[in-house]
Amino acid sequence: MIASLGMYDRPETAAANDRLWAGIRDGLRSHGIAAPDALTRGANAYWDAWTAADLVFSQTCGFPFRAKLHDKVTLIGTPDYGLPDCRPGHYTSVYVARKTDPRQSLAEFSGAPFAYNEALSQSGWAAPQNHAAALGLRFPPAHCSGGHRLSALAVVDGKADFAALDALTWALLCQYDDFTASLKEIGRTAPPTPVLPYITAKGADADLFFAVTAAAIADLSPQDRAVLHLRGLVRLPASAYLAVPAPPSPDQIGQSA
Repeated sequence: MIASLGMYDRPETAAANDRLWAGIRDGLRSHGIAAPDALTRGANAYWDAWTAADLVFSQTCGFPFRAKLHDKVTLIGTPDYGLPDCRPGHYTSVYVARKTDPRQSLAEFSGAPFAYNEALSQSGWAAPQNHAAALGLRFPPAHCSGGHRLSALAVVDGKADFAALDALTWALLCQYDDFTASLKEIGRTAPPTPVLPYITAKGADADLFFAVTAAAIADLSPQDRAVLHLRGLVRLPASAYLAVPAPPSPDQIGQSA
């Protein structure tokens, strides 16, 4: 059995994530649903977990959900992180550049080297590319980092001029990583899109999993909810994720440059 919460898991949030999982785990067990004692962490917390036949609980990204997973898993619900200028269960990407860069507006970065975490990331690739297309701008892929934090570091190190980061990840980086003092925010994507959803295996009782997860969130201490930036759980239909357009791939964007 596999359960993972890898998307916002870092040393400072790990204990709170463990307590969140303990609440979900015990709630599932009280309904006769087997659940692993502990979260899976590391490389196996992502695609391996999302595609596992014995998946019990995980959090995926909106782009993988709509591109590859929506008909292979059960959508449980969408966490609400109370992000600025976003209705519950929605988020944006934050564009960051070096503070020493004299450019101030997003439009000034059109055509500049862009860092992204991976091609199937909603916040790191899809949202900024869809936003760029709507504004008539071009964000050519210059560096594939492998993670939001690594994209931010790539900008600091000069491997790219700017990047787009999940708004919650950016908040956590600003809270815990000193290198963010070298970065500035130059804009946010629009419109907001659905937050990274909680999922379980195909055929599971979505209503039961939703109720158990919502109760576990509500039972967290105020301190743990603050650490996780977690306000609650909302119901968004799968259609809300599937309606978000898919942009061209990095290869296609690069070839059109």
